[in-house]
Order: sequence, then C-alpha cells, then structure tokens
Amino acid sequence: MTTIPQQKAKLVDRKTLVPFILITSLFALWGFANAVTDPMVQAFKKVLELTNSQAAWVQMAFYGGYFCMALPAALFVRKYSYKVGVLIGLALYAVGALLFYPAAITEQFWFFCLGLYILTFGLAFLETTANPYILAMGARETATQRLNLAQAFNPVGLLGGLLVAQQFVLRKLQSDDIADFASLDLAKKTLIKTSDLMVIRDPYVILGLVLIGIFILIAVSKMPQTRGEGKIPSVKSSFDSLRTNKKYVLGVLAQVFYVGAQIMCWTYIYQYAEAIGISSTVAANYQFAAFIAFLLGRAIGTYLLRFINSGKLLMYFAILAGICTLLAIYVDGTFGLYALVGVSFFMSVMFPTIYGIALNGLNEEESKIGAAGLVMAIVGGALMPKWQGMIIDVGGSGVSDTQITGVSEVNFSFILPLVCFVYIAWYGREVFRKHQISEG
Repeated sequence: MTTIPQQKAKLVDRKTLVPFILITSLFALWGFANAVTDPMVQAFKKVLELTNSQAAWVQMAFYGGYFCMALPAALFVRKYSYKVGVLIGLALYAVGALLFYPAAITEQFWFFCLGLYILTFGLAFLETTANPYILAMGARETATQRLNLAQAFNPVGLLGGLLVAQQFVLRKLQSDDIADFASLDLAKKTLIKTSDLMVIRDPYVILGLVLIGIFILIAVSKMPQTRGEGKIPSVKSSFDSLRTNKKYVLGVLAQVFYVGAQIMCWTYIYQYAEAIGISSTVAANYQFAAFIAFLLGRAIGTYLLRFINSGKLLMYFAILAGICTLLAIYVDGTFGLYALVGVSFFMSVMFPTIYGIALNGLNEEESKIGAAGLVMAIVGGALMPKWQGMIIDVGGSGVSDTQITGVSEVNFSFILPLVCFVYIAWYGREVFRKHQISEG
C-alpha cells in the first residue's frame, strides 16, 4: 500500500494574503514609534536638564500606556471586529502624536509624557489586534513562523524611526552641541530650549498627520473580520483557563523580561557611548547597526524555525544574548559597544517566539484575552529602564561617576538585561523539555 506524503502546511494561504499584507504593514508603525522615542530619553535629559532616572519617565509613559490599555483593547476586539480595533488604535496613536504640538508650546515635560502615554493607548490596540490575527491566518503548526515573518516588518519601522531621530532631531539639537549647557545664562538657555523642543515636536506631528491618512485608507478598505456571535465564553472562564496554563503564565513573565531587556539595551546605548566619549549623533549610528542586526536576526531566526523547535531556538538565542551582555559589562571601550550592538541580533526572535509559544494551543477567545496579557507584559519596558537609570545615577547625574564591581555604573547597569536573558533561556528550555511543541 502506497502512502501519500502529507503536504506541509502553507505559511499564508492565498485567500488570506491581502489581509495578511494589510495587517503586517501595521507592525512597522509601532516599530517606528519605538525607535523615534528611544533617543528622546537622551534628548530630554539634555534639553530639560534632567537626571537619567527623571528622563526615564519617557519610557515609563510610553510603555505604561501599553499596560493600561491592553486589556480594554482585548475586551473591545473580543466583542467587536478586528477592523474597528485597528481604526481605534490608529486614531489614538494620531492623537498622542499630535499632542506634541501643544506640549512644545507649554515646554512642560509632563505634557510630552502625556502625549506618549495616549500614543501607546493606540499602539496597545494595534498590537492586541494584529498579533493574534496573524496567528489565526493559517495553520496552527506554522503560527509562530508566520508571526515571525510579520514581525520582520517591525525592524523596518525601527530603522525608519531611527533615521528620523538621527537626521531630524539629534543632529539639530543645539543643546547637544554645547559642552556645558547648564552653565549658560538663563536667556540663552531658554532660547535654545525653546528651539530644541520644537525640533523634538516636528517628527511626532508629521507622524500624526500620516496616521490620519492611513486611518482613512483602512476605513475605506474591505477586509475580512471576525466578531463575537453570542457564543463567546465568559471573561472569567477565559481568565481561569489562562491562569492555570503554566506555559502561558511563564510566557507572560518571559515577555516582561524580554521587553525590559530590549528597551534597556536600545535606550542606554547612548549613555554607554557617552561613557567612552562618543556623542549622541554618532551613538545613533551604533543604534542603527543594532537595528540592522535585529532585522538580520529576525530573518535568520524565522528561517531556522523551520528546522528547530521554537523553545530550543529561544534558549540558544537567549544564551548568546547573555554572553554579549556580559562582554558589554566587563569589556571597556568600543569593543564593549560592539557587543551591546550584537545583543540585538539575538533578541530579534524573542518577542514573536515567546508570543507564539504562550498562545499555542489556546482557542480563539482565550487567545484574544491571552494576547492582552502578553501586550501588558510590555510594561517591562516601563519599569526596567527606570531601574537601570537609577543604577546609573548612583554616583551622580553622569554616566561614569563611580565604579561597581570594577566597572563604571553605566556598564554595571546592564546586569538587569543579563538577568532577563537568563530567565528567557530557562523558559525556552522548559518549553522544549516539557511541552515539546511541534511547529513543522
């Protein structure tokens, strides 16, 4: 008797190709927001004369918005359609970006943080909608690989955001060109501060206008959507099911650690460079290299998932990221900066792989609530950079005022992402060893 070989499941079916492309294009939008915001920590620190921990409120506001809005977004999308969720996300994203205009006029740091907070309400809607939708656009065994493919557009947005930050913000900041900005007389300092805040404002306002155009484009487009039809299980039953799912619960914690590690490595690359005498404008080139490494790592990692179990690949990449972080901590100078850039290559597959692993095996309604928990995990990007900034401030407002375990405090502060990678490696090992997830 001849057996017919089983055909391997397609990554994306032809009937879902157009929705896949439309939703995938959104991944670049929040990548852009992430990249253009990271350098703002250093920019606000200089322009408004803040400490490292005070400037970290930028990330607290940005990633705190994810935490607050992810669950409401999931409940909304659960009841209504994906398309409506996307449109609400784009609207909130645009409003938050446009708030930078009045914020620059008032010159109040809290106003800028408010704009970022509302902006990420929109990003929470977009991510809570897009990620589970991509997972559902095909066979379950190719879901994690499909999400990695869609997430490959995220670093494209990252590169675009960094180019805007570098060419249209950092290069134009007058305060960054003055060695001792704090010593200037009040009149000159006020004039420069006003000018620099307008420079920071412009890319966000332009982004807000672009988002309005994208909103209109999607609003008039026809796209298959899903909505509840009276058979939706109660929220409590979904929560109870998720709470007892160890793989999911540990996955949420892994996502907290991953996002925290990513934001720390990308935000404080500027302070790391400052400690070895490299300006913010030049440091942006190193962050650009980190994003290129991230993009390459995502492409290679997505390919490797065809042959390697997702838990095992996650473990290997986390171990290698940890080694790079150790080098960044204990190797001085440019080589340590290269190692910090290298971390991005190995971080590349972590978010979508953890996401896919944690939601694997859940039904559609559990996935919608579960997606909210994984997006809320982005709060790691709010808390951990703040803690890292506090470590850097141990010896003063500079980045290398004192030494801890024989290295400057900015080097030592990367102990936090190292701890994150240790946990992620452990999670990958546990998933591979206990659950043996097969993804083709």
